[in-house]
Amino acid sequence: MLHYEFMQNAFMASGVVAVLCGLVGWFLVLRGQSFAGHALSHIGFAGATGAVLIGMTPLTGMVLSALAAGLVLGWEPQGDLRANAASASQRDSVIGLVLAASLGLGLLFLQMAHTPASSTTALLFGNVLGVDRATLRMLLALGGVSLAGLCVLGRPLLFASLDPDLAAARGVRLRVVACGFMMLVALATAIGSRTIGILLVFSLLVGPASCTLRLGLSPWAGLLVSALLALALSWGGLVVAWYTGVPVSFCISAGAALCYLLARAIANRGLIAAARS
Repeated sequence: MLHYEFMQNAFMASGVVAVLCGLVGWFLVLRGQSFAGHALSHIGFAGATGAVLIGMTPLTGMVLSALAAGLVLGWEPQGDLRANAASASQRDSVIGLVLAASLGLGLLFLQMAHTPASSTTALLFGNVLGVDRATLRMLLALGGVSLAGLCVLGRPLLFASLDPDLAAARGVRLRVVACGFMMLVALATAIGSRTIGILLVFSLLVGPASCTLRLGLSPWAGLLVSALLALALSWGGLVVAWYTGVPVSFCISAGAALCYLLARAIANRGLIAAARS
């Protein structure tokens, strides 16, 4: 299958997306912001369809709208929001309303642009087999920028995620770190949506990270395993899709769900064994 150029492009594009989603997703799950990451992909959908309406490429509109939304989400007051149930509930309600409104706005833009159904399906569920060389170069560039930004933010972001109050006392600018991180999440969701789709990128962004955190791995080991697991899911999904004919996005999302169930079973068995001893 690697003799075909479109499969070579698919493996390279999915590899970049997988590593980025695995690393960014680990911090996203650790910070309890999974739902915010899910909303960014839907906001990107409105941006992509709006870009088509005005003659821009969908990926450009998706990146710009997701970056703007990430900046807004990161600008909210920082702290351990998980400790305040009322504040977290209000935040999630607002995010849910924005998510639904973004889908509705995207649908309106699609109708106004008279976009064919095949293009809509590609936006919602991805089309990694349709990635050409120009799109691949853009994905590589965006992925490189995102990984470089994550390297810069990595240590203060980990500190702020584990103990925000102590991090603030030590001089970490929580709002700046949060804004920078949410913009990285926006880039990850935007380029991930190009391969696995807007509706299913959440599985690649959150699935591998949830597995590693469920197993209780240390931060650096968790980051490494999350990236490798996302890479295995992406490339494994391509191989399975090649031999079976089922959609690649389905293989990736189903694999992420199965991996989480396996990680949960392993973690529960470990807890039972520890309790008995």
